[in-house]
Amino acid sequence: MKQNSIMKSLLTALFLMMLQFFSAQEENMTYPDGVFGFEENKPQKIFTDWTRVRKQPDVKSEVTDSLQTNRQVMILKKEEAVLRLGERGANWYKISYQKGDQVSEGYVWGGNLCVGYRNKNGYDFLFGLSKTVDRKNKDYNETVKQNIAGIKVIEGGALIDEVYFDTGKGEEMSYATFTIESNHKLQNVELTLKAMVSGEACGIASYSQYVLFKDKKLVALPQLMNVGDADVYYHSEEFVFPNDKGGIPNAFIFKTEEMERDDKDREKKKRSSKTYLWDGNSYKLK
Repeated sequence: MKQNSIMKSLLTALFLMMLQFFSAQEENMTYPDGVFGFEENKPQKIFTDWTRVRKQPDVKSEVTDSLQTNRQVMILKKEEAVLRLGERGANWYKISYQKGDQVSEGYVWGGNLCVGYRNKNGYDFLFGLSKTVDRKNKDYNETVKQNIAGIKVIEGGALIDEVYFDTGKGEEMSYATFTIESNHKLQNVELTLKAMVSGEACGIASYSQYVLFKDKKLVALPQLMNVGDADVYYHSEEFVFPNDKGGIPNAFIFKTEEMERDDKDREKKKRSSKTYLWDGNSYKLK
């Protein structure tokens, strides 16, 4: 009986040790964010200026070249190796690119590539996530890490303007889109860009950033945030532009709606709005 008791204790101790080992391994594992998932054998563009090309998919590997913003590359292979810098986690990618008559190959970190890019009216518009910074959260009196995204506009190979904005933490970067819309009947606006990043789970926010393009300048509008938790709670924000139903000339309306269910399963909704006047060059709160 004593021998069986000792054996059981040893097995229990071994099980707990294995559980701690695998838990520690899980905590130390690095995962990529979905926005940096790029397809093999597809073209892609460089977002971060002077992106280092390395001999191997490792930050300590020899640097063989550097590529400037808007350089087009071909994704040859997605490597298993993942590097996390701040709140950004991305795979390494084997790429090929052409300089003059020479085609070269190497490895770049996915966080330096464009999340999305578009071409319109002779301009290249690039959307990417450039870095992580510390922000002060006034509500909780603490410092939190925030990803910084950017939109750049390129003409004839030269950067003519860029804007930057917060896009939350790594958990909010599962999915991203980048689109070009009309000018929404806003005076002197050539077109409107919309960048969006979103998480996959309930309770994870999505961020939408509208940027107006006029006279070769980018004007970022107030950021929109949407979040929801099944049928229990949601917070939604949207713009109503002059060409939308309910829109007014030379302005855009910022509309907010919230819903929360109480203990008796009753919906409580709150709505609010504020109007920004647009004078053809800038906006201000009415």
